[in-house]
Amino acid sequence: MTVTNPIAEFLRNQRIMIIDGGLATTLEARGHSLDSDLWSAKLLLAAPDEILRVHLEFLHAGADCIIASTYQASIPGLRKHGLNEHQSRELLRQSVSLARSARKRFWEDPSTHAGRQRPLVAASIGPYAAYLADGSEYSGRHSIDDNRLRAFHKTRLQVLSDSGADLLACETISSRRETAVLLELLSDTPGALAWMTFTCGDGAHLWDGTSICDAIADCDEVAEVIAVGINCTAPEFVPSLLEQIRPITSKPLIVYANSGEDYDAELRTWKPVRKTVNLADAAEEWARGGAVGIGGCCRVGPRQIAEIRKRLLSPPN
Repeated sequence: MTVTNPIAEFLRNQRIMIIDGGLATTLEARGHSLDSDLWSAKLLLAAPDEILRVHLEFLHAGADCIIASTYQASIPGLRKHGLNEHQSRELLRQSVSLARSARKRFWEDPSTHAGRQRPLVAASIGPYAAYLADGSEYSGRHSIDDNRLRAFHKTRLQVLSDSGADLLACETISSRRETAVLLELLSDTPGALAWMTFTCGDGAHLWDGTSICDAIADCDEVAEVIAVGINCTAPEFVPSLLEQIRPITSKPLIVYANSGEDYDAELRTWKPVRKTVNLADAAEEWARGGAVGIGGCCRVGPRQIAEIRKRLLSPPN
């Protein structure tokens, strides 16, 4: 069976696909406390309608792809909060259903999307470190062995690949070892399609020290990976990273950086930016560098996404 690549289909008619911004950031701006190891997935249990509203905010801001709230919603994490296996699986499906419902509501009103393509829904596959909730996605180092790592990801990946999402977003990956496990699982999951995006601590390496070129080359060999790139990385590092990966892959390049602030895992808060970055200016540079999927991650809200869309897709004067 031939599976259609949703990103390629989208890009046939639009040269840039705008990705949404930080779900948790926007929920916090709406007054929600996310001081939990479930992070934004906490509201899947407490206030799911608020997640739907944030998806709608990003769609109205111009997002062509919204990412469901499953980044931190792993089966072990949900079970730790009292859900059984069946309930955990259902909550993962509900997360995707919320994103799809937001898209349906947005698309039913023609006045909201003149000239737009029907947006995509991606289901997030966050790293094992997101379950630990200790900030170790920004080191790439944890003690779990490959068999346990595979077991951690397998069920969620299977559930989400069959959830009605257009694709999976394997994101904020900071180690080559976890990349290999995810690539193996994607290859073994019929019909699975995903992008794979990495978080980097400098302009050349994942947080575990792996060369970004090696990580991208690993992904380039797997047909189920339909796009590759960078997310939750300081904007200042993105041009160098794009320069290195552009020549070694023919897959579409995705970038959704964070605001440039540093995360303090102990205090669960963000430190002030090292230097102010205008994300719309940065997005223009990323597009020149070959990125065709562009958005934001932590600390990037709907206003910035609207600015990025206006800058990249408004007709010239």
